[in-house]
Amino acid sequence: MRKKIAAANWKMNCTMQQAEDLLNNLSSANVNLSNDKISIIAVPFPYLLLAKQKLASKQNMFVAAQNCYTKRSGAFTGEISVEMLQSMNIPFVIIGHSERREYFNETNTMLADKVNIALEYNIQPIFCCGEALEIREAATQNSFVEKQLKDSLFHLSNEQILKVVIAYEPIWAIGTGKTATSQQAQEMHQHIRNVLAEKFGNDIANEISILYGGSVKGNNAVELFSQPDVDGGLVGGASLNAEEFSLIINAL
Repeated sequence: MRKKIAAANWKMNCTMQQAEDLLNNLSSANVNLSNDKISIIAVPFPYLLLAKQKLASKQNMFVAAQNCYTKRSGAFTGEISVEMLQSMNIPFVIIGHSERREYFNETNTMLADKVNIALEYNIQPIFCCGEALEIREAATQNSFVEKQLKDSLFHLSNEQILKVVIAYEPIWAIGTGKTATSQQAQEMHQHIRNVLAEKFGNDIANEISILYGGSVKGNNAVELFSQPDVDGGLVGGASLNAEEFSLIINAL
């Protein structure tokens, strides 16, 4: 049975002291995660080891990196390799976040390379997909997201795709305060699962966790997560408040 997941993406936020305070608050929060539910905290690179240390005692709570590079090592100043992440026992990495696509021109082909190298080093990708407002308004969001999935994931084997978590981000709802209705979220999540089923089969598609990533908050998480194909959330701003994020975790 696929896992329910509450994933936090801190993005480029928090000083060292703020990160430590937030991690302390998360560590002491009243959250209970059974084995079919997990939480993943994606922190900025400088705080990865701090996060692992602070959350070590929390059952089913894991640390993630927010990005990686396509190469194992080399003269790529400022980049972070999956080899580095593996050496720190980081189990997850976010790949293809809409901000990486938009601001750093990451292409579907590049993201396929990142997925490949993450899996090669036994790090699970949280693969992001989603459409901008103009695509939604043109009603072409299904074909747009389908192309993202096909270009970056359809070369994988059945065994490999089972290690991928997918996060659907309606870009028009990230940091805008707008949220897709639970029905809109379900429709796209169901479409994503159907696309996966066409390639990998129903059994495998039904084992893949698909997260919603667009202004998830404590007051809308229960409704969103109650949808049959919404397996949790990739949470931005609300994850910077331990109390708010704890509500989201418990909404699983």
